[in-house]
Parts: sequence; C-alpha cells; structure tokens
Amino acid sequence: MKTMALYCIGDLQGCSAPFQRLLEKIDFSPSRDTLFLLGDLVNRGPDSLGTLRRLKALGDAAQCLLGNHDLHLLALWQGVRTPGRHDTVASLLQAPDCDDLLDWLRHRPLALHHHGWLMVHAGVLPQWSLAQTLELAREVAQALRGPELKDFLSAMYGNAPCQWNDALTGADRLRVVVNALTRLRFCSAQGAMEFASHEGADGAPEGYMPWFEVPGRATRDMPIAFGHWSTLAVNAQPVAGRLNHVLPLDTGCVWGGCLTAARLGADGAYSLIQVACEQAQKPGG
Repeated sequence: MKTMALYCIGDLQGCSAPFQRLLEKIDFSPSRDTLFLLGDLVNRGPDSLGTLRRLKALGDAAQCLLGNHDLHLLALWQGVRTPGRHDTVASLLQAPDCDDLLDWLRHRPLALHHHGWLMVHAGVLPQWSLAQTLELAREVAQALRGPELKDFLSAMYGNAPCQWNDALTGADRLRVVVNALTRLRFCSAQGAMEFASHEGADGAPEGYMPWFEVPGRATRDMPIAFGHWSTLAVNAQPVAGRLNHVLPLDTGCVWGGCLTAARLGADGAYSLIQVACEQAQKPGG
C-alpha cells in the first residue's frame, strides 16, 4: 500500500490537462496525499477555469499559494485592471461560479511552511527570517481577505519602494511584500529588487544577483521551494553548485516544457516527477 506523500508542484498557469496527467503519474489520492501548488495557478494556459474548479474541489488536499498571475486575476475581477493581450482568463471571469471561485482564490496564502520547507511563489528578501516571511505574508493575506480588497488591489502595483524597511507602513509595506513573494528574481546584496530582467541566473544585471545567492541571506539554511522563474531550471535540475537549499519548480509548462512535482522527503530531500506539456503560449508571452 502506498504511504502518504507530500508534493510541491510548479506553476500550472491554467494547464489543466498536464496537471491531470501529473496526478495520474504520481497516483495522487486526496484522502492520503497533499499537494502544495506554488502559485500562478491561472493565466496564459488554455483552461484556467477548469484548473481552479479542480483545485477548489480538492479541498485541504491542495494547498495553493498565490502568484503574480493569480493576483492579476483578482485585480481583473475587481475591475482595477484591464485584460492584457496575452491573458487567457476571459471564460473564467464570465463563468457562473466566477465569484465563488475567486472568493476562494483570495483566501489563499502567499507563503507556507510545511515539512521543513518554506514555500513561496517567487523569492524571499535576504533580510527576512522564516518567521518574518510568514508574518508578512499573513499581513497581505489579511488585506486580501478583508472588506477593502479593491483598495488593496488598486494600490498593489508598482516597483517602489524597491527595498524592505521595517518602518514601512500601509500600501508601501504591503507592495514590497507582494513584489518579493510573487515577482522577485534579482536583488542587490542589500535587498534592493530589480524587476526588468527575466533571464536565467547568469543574466543578472550589474549590481544584482539571484535572490538566493545573496551572502548572509537569513533563510540560507532553510529549504525553499519556489516557482515563477522558468528560465532558471532545466528539467527541474538545480543550476549546478548554486542552488543551496532552494528548489525551483517552474519548468515552463505553459511554454511547452514540463510540469514538475517534487515529492518531499525528510531533511530537505526530494525526488522529481515530470510530465511533458503542450506549448500554450509563445515564450515571452
């Protein structure tokens, strides 16, 4: 008999069919196993509506994080953003159960800590400890779940402030947290974030580095699973010698790559399971 298993899964982005194939490959049972979805559940892929319906129906067996595309969907729902030319969420926004699905979505967290792993969509600023990361994620979750959702989403966008300061308050404080947890790739040694670059780890702009390479990062000894950065991982294998205690799991499913699950073991150990995906968007779309 198969024992209980825990899996982290990278960005789905509305790719419901590969997700189903992955569940079949790992012999997933919602009464026995738990999935941790690392954000960007929707958009760019062909079936965001079906993906959200499936995840919501799984209940506690699917623990879902929010990514930047999920927050974008909530902003579209609340009328504070207009659809982009590459968005593929129109059928979801027009669905009869849209409000129910997106109310469920806005109650998802931005960070989780389970089985010794910190899980986020994008990254963690170098100053933040595990405890601070989880507390700041809770602050954003409280805003998302509260009555001022529309006001929060209206103020969420922007690249400034680009650096964390414990004295930050209000919209500036929440914006830095959202940007770090859902958009971060590169930052300076002092934690100043850079958002223009989308290259792999070797493509850092001058003065910046991948967030996980910052010397003295407070979470350097904490296993961290994340998505968001599809140009970072090749077949979900860590960039040789560089990904100490971090595991990138966005393997570009929506671009025709793979959808990847990591079965979590003890003490930061894991094993990888993948399924091939059909290209749903052109790279850069």
